Amino acid sequence: MASYPSLAPFISKRPWLLKFFKPVASWYSNAAGYRQLGLRADDLIVEENENVIKALKRLPSKEAYDRVYRLRRAFQCSTTHKLLPKSEWTKPEEDIPYLQPLINQIHAEEKEKQALDSLTVIRSH
Repeated sequence: MASYPSLAPFISKRPWLLKFFKPVASWYSNAAGYRQLGLRADDLIVEENENVIKALKRLPSKEAYDRVYRLRRAFQCSTTHKLLPKSEWTKPEEDIPYLQPLINQIHAEEKEKQALDSLTVIRSH
């Protein structure tokens, strides 16, 4: 998985920046429209990456079922050109990462494996 630079750690360490960007981030999440379809942010992660496929296999069965349900419901809304009723929208407090932590774990495991595979043993006499 290609890593990309993120300003999140920089911003979260500075309360004044966090105070400035938090409303902008909330507005952007709402404007993106995925919550009106009942989706969570991690539902939008593209499944074509090998690490994402591995992460999906590691999901608990209930979380995997809920994900498929959310995706199918959003697809149905999309085909009928309707949004869900406001009571069924994903609330900001429900929009927590469930897949990204697994992807990060798999990425770290691969990095560790590469480091161990490239390890050279020097024998001393």
